[in-house]
Formats: sequence, structure tokens, C-alpha cells
Amino acid sequence: MFGKILFINDNIAHVENKASLDSQNQNDLMNMHVVFESNDQRILGEVTEFNQELIKIRFLGEFINGKYVNGVLRKPLLTSSIRIINDEELKDLVGSNDETTFPLGKNAVYKDFTVYPKVNDLFSNHLAIFGNSGSGKSCGVARIVQNLFSERGLLSYNANLFIFDAYGEYKNAFSNLSQLNPNYNYKFITTNKTDADDFDLKIPFHLLNLDDVALLLQASTHSQLPIIERTIKLCRIFALDNEESTKYKNHLIAKALLAVLFSNQTISRKKNEVFKIIEVCHTPDFNFDSTITGLGYTRTFSECFEIDSKGNFGESVLITDYILKHISDEIEAIEPPKDTIYTIDDFAKALEFTLISEGFQNNSNLYSDAIIMKVRINAIVTSSLKKIFDSPAYKSVGEYITSLVAKNNRKSQIININLEDIDDTHAKVIVKIISRLLFEFAKTSQNRGKIPFHLFLEEAHRYIQRDSDTFLIGYNIFDRIAKEGRKYGVILDIISQRPVEISDTVIAQCSNFFIFKMTHPKDIKYIEEMLPNISSDVIEKQKILQPGNCVAFGSAFKIPMIIKMEMPNPSPHSSSCDITNVWKVNQNR
Repeated sequence: MFGKILFINDNIAHVENKASLDSQNQNDLMNMHVVFESNDQRILGEVTEFNQELIKIRFLGEFINGKYVNGVLRKPLLTSSIRIINDEELKDLVGSNDETTFPLGKNAVYKDFTVYPKVNDLFSNHLAIFGNSGSGKSCGVARIVQNLFSERGLLSYNANLFIFDAYGEYKNAFSNLSQLNPNYNYKFITTNKTDADDFDLKIPFHLLNLDDVALLLQASTHSQLPIIERTIKLCRIFALDNEESTKYKNHLIAKALLAVLFSNQTISRKKNEVFKIIEVCHTPDFNFDSTITGLGYTRTFSECFEIDSKGNFGESVLITDYILKHISDEIEAIEPPKDTIYTIDDFAKALEFTLISEGFQNNSNLYSDAIIMKVRINAIVTSSLKKIFDSPAYKSVGEYITSLVAKNNRKSQIININLEDIDDTHAKVIVKIISRLLFEFAKTSQNRGKIPFHLFLEEAHRYIQRDSDTFLIGYNIFDRIAKEGRKYGVILDIISQRPVEISDTVIAQCSNFFIFKMTHPKDIKYIEEMLPNISSDVIEKQKILQPGNCVAFGSAFKIPMIIKMEMPNPSPHSSSCDITNVWKVNQNR
């Protein structure tokens, strides 16, 4: 079949074709791997093109001391003999079944060989899975995870696989996990429970930091950050619900009222502003019916602001003295405890007090920024999103993560978070918040990397975007996890049909790739530009893949491979609508 090497051009050997075109061996030649042998040298190549006279073979790497190494330092001699790769060499490329590997799928070229990547090489680094809709991504992910847990030689009790499920596809694929091993557990978290063992999606609002709240309220300017910071501080103070907390509220109201009284507004305008403050921010000492005591008489708060015949407040001295008694600049120095529980309702009320605080009330720009956030927080409070942030008791970050993983006092290995009922804007924020909490927990853990978290992001282009986070808060959590997460055991597994919409930083940090069929020229060009080591041959292969087949390459694979995965059993709910049957008319009606 293989004649002599005619010439070598760059990384391609041009070899004489000695086989007839109609022979079986010739028909199976494309994409086959061959070995160039001479003396102590064994170079691996792949057939990329052939005709009746010539076979083109691209060099891939070299077998050194019985082990394959990527890249070729020395080209083969023109006198080298050429043969098809043997079984021993092929096993070195595809891997073998042992306690450190798991079965991924069949090699599409060598159908008798199963690809066994090392678990560490594949899952200790960030992974990207790309492909058109209908190319088999969801089924591929389901099959990979099922293989991880069904392999008897591989025990995955301490796995923490968080699957952020955009369409609720994976419940069917993993709900029977315990049948593989009674020690395994699957947990389904959702905003729309349909089964008895479903769990409500909950994020205690008090665990949100300044950055989280800024993203939730879609803050767009740096001037909004001190408003949020001030509001969080007030939340913690007011949550104390003690005498000191009440004094702090009275102090804020009193200062706001005093600012209005000594302003240069008309008397009627002052009255309107005072009543507006009391309407939104009130305490037992400051409300419309509060009793103000004078010398031998009393007045209610609202009566003190009746306008007399001279156009002044009839009890201006009485009310001014009452207000001044509640101002105490020393109280501003209070630093509330960090481990304080407060709700999203508490935050909305605290924002009202922030709006009347000195520095915000008389600054039109700051006030406008705060009003925008007030509208947004009220929109969340009055929507179904509110129940996500309800929490009946205080939880630390560690306690919250434990509650995510735990199911009926047992550990879950797969935690499926269903986001299909949440709009894209808020779904992205929720994924960022949970990811940030997991990352911060792993980063501050005493035993770094001992509790790995894998974040499977289905439809990742919905979440991992080129957002303004870096401009606003100084970082994007997914960029940070991509750059730092590996050392702490927080690994991204991104799944997307539109890689061009995903953050460059995240893709650049991925070490392994599964590319299912992709046809959009922008996505293909983007992958080529983002992955300089990817060959044009790999790009061409993925264009003609059948559903369920992918090109796998990266640090877990010695050479790029076309892998045919078995259909998952059971399958995720990701199939297309059966139009033929749906359109049929029920003749019995």
C-alpha cells in the first residue's frame, strides 16, 4: 500500500500510493494513523488525502521509549518504512481501562477501540463542549456523566457536579442515579416543583455581597455602588431590632427632616417633603400620629405642620426641638455584625432610608441612580423571583453550600439546578451568585482543592458573556474562575452552541474540547482564532460529523480523536418536536 516517501513539505509527507483505488484497504485509508520507522525513530502520522498516485500523511508526534509524545522535532528519513499503527501503539493513544480512567466512547476510525481518558486529565481542567443545536451536546454530556458513575472501578462518592440546566433537560437522565449505586444521590433544584422530591431554589439574600446586589439590580454606574453599600449596612443595623437600631432610624429621619426645614423651599413644599419622608420611613417616634409634648399641651406630628395665617408652621419651635433631640452623630459610627440575617424586603425598606440619608437626598444624580434601583428591587419583590431569596434562618456560606448538596441527610453527587422558568437576565445573575459562593468557599477552605466543584453550564452563552462586570465591580466571576479556579478545585464545564458569544478569557483557559458538528462560519472562525493549536484538519472533521459524534482534543487526549458516543440511558429531554405525530388529526374525536 505505502511506497517510498517522495518528498516532505512542512509537516506533510508525500508518499507513493502502491494500492489500487478499488481495494478495501484503500477505501478505509482516510484518517488512518501510520508509523514511519527508521532505526530508533517512530513517528506517528495521519492520512489526510490520497489519490491513485499519492498519499498525503500529516505528522502528529513521536513514540519515545514506548510512550507517545506530541510534536515532531526531527522529520522521518526518506528511507523510512511506513506501516499502519499496531494495536499496542493504538492503545497508548486511546488509553486503557483502569482505576484512573473511564470509558468515553468508541473511536470512530478504529471501531473496536474504546477511548479511555484519564479522569484527572479531563476533569481537573476547564472543559468546553460546542456544537449546533441537535448535534448531540446534551446527550453527550449526559453520557459522559453517566459513564463516570456507572464505571464500577471508579468510585465518585465525593463528586460535586452542579448542572445549571437552562431547559430542565437533565432530570430524566440522572434521576435514577442511586440505582447505579445506593451511595449515589441526585438532587433536582427548581423554581417550579412538579415531583415530591424536588427542592425549591433558594439563595439567602443576606449572603449576597455588594457585587452580587449590584448585578441583581443591574447597576450601571460606579455612583450606585456606595448607595448599595450604604443600604446593606443599614440592613444589618435594622436587623438587630433593638433600641440602638431604633435610635439609628430616628437619627436618619431626624437629619432628613431638619435638612428640609432649613432649606429655602416654600412652606407648602417643605410640608410635602416632610410628609413624603414620614410616609416611606417611619418609626414609633416619627409617624403622623406620634405625640409631641410641649409646655402643658401635646400635638401630633402632623398637627405640628399645620400652616398658620402668617404662612409658617404653627409649632415650628416645638417640632424643631423634638427633631434635634433625636440627632446623635455618634451613632453613625456603629458597625453592625456581619453574620446578620435580613431579607430582600428588609433591603427594599433600608433603601428607602438610604434615599433620605444626607448626601443622597440633595444630590439629584445620586438620587436618580437610587430611584432606578428602587424600581428594580420593587419589581423583584413583587414578582415570583422574591421567593428565591427568602430564607427563614441565618446561614453561613458553608452552611448554604452544604444545604445545596444535602438531600435527606445524605450527600448528593449531582446537583441539577433548573433555570427554565427564569428570564435570561436574572438567570445569569443567579448562576453568577451561586458560582461566586462556591468559588469563595473553595478559595477560603483550609484544605485547598479537597472539595472540587464542577460547574456544568448548559447554554453557557446565556451566562458567560463579555459583560460590563469588570468595569463596574472590577472582575467577572467566570473570568476569575477560569483563571484561578483550577488550583482551588472549581472547574468550569461550558456547553454552548454559540462560542462566539462567550468570554474570550474563559475559552482561552479551557484545556479540553469536545466539538460536535458546527456550521456557522463565525463560530468556526472564532474557534480557530481562539485555539491557535487547533489544526485545520480538526476544523474540517467537525463540519461533517454525524449527531452524537464529536472531535475531542486537549490535554486529556494524545491526539485529536473522532469519538462516537453511545446514546445516554435514560436520555435527557432534548429531542426535537415530533411534528409528524403532533400534526396528526385524532380521528376518534
